Amino acid sequence: MKLYYSPGACSLSPHIVAREAGIALDLEKVDLKTKQTESGQDFLSISPRGYVPALQLDNGEVLAEGPAIIQYLADLKPESGLAPANGSMPRYRLQEWLTYIGTEIHKSYSPLFNPATPDSVREDRAAYLLRRYGLIEQTLAKQPYLLGEQFSVADVYLFVVTNWARIVKLDLSAFPALQAFQERVAARPAVQDALRAEKLIK
Repeated sequence: MKLYYSPGACSLSPHIVAREAGIALDLEKVDLKTKQTESGQDFLSISPRGYVPALQLDNGEVLAEGPAIIQYLADLKPESGLAPANGSMPRYRLQEWLTYIGTEIHKSYSPLFNPATPDSVREDRAAYLLRRYGLIEQTLAKQPYLLGEQFSVADVYLFVVTNWARIVKLDLSAFPALQAFQERVAARPAVQDALRAEKLIK
């Protein structure tokens, strides 16, 4: 399988999940401005969405959208414990968190990366993010991970998007449990390996 990625983007979450699960992936970097892959392919011909991640399966099919990809990878290795069993209430809790992170956290960062975003919109999105992090802080103050004691793909997704806070200068100092969570996840060997592979750390 091949993962099309951009360093530090949300494609980092399936990269980490694959390493956590012991799944070997080929990596191909995508220039999101030119829509060209590292090998010179037209990325739009691979994934018409034009953004990462995209996972090319061994049969040639391409799976897009991070929450779908990370669940797919976790289900390939159920013994990894990265996702509860399909059809179980814990699995729906996982999907609940993935939806919350995707719609309330992930997408709220987008305008903060755009230099053309007016200051008023930037301030509104930052305030919105801080409100949405409140629920996560309450959860992580009671337990180490979003689903409790078990590390899951939702934790990976949260870790990746929350890493963007320092890039856009969003102050998360009011959330000590979240900050401790970020440090806990960052210390995991698979996470370190993925960060090094994307040249995000030395």
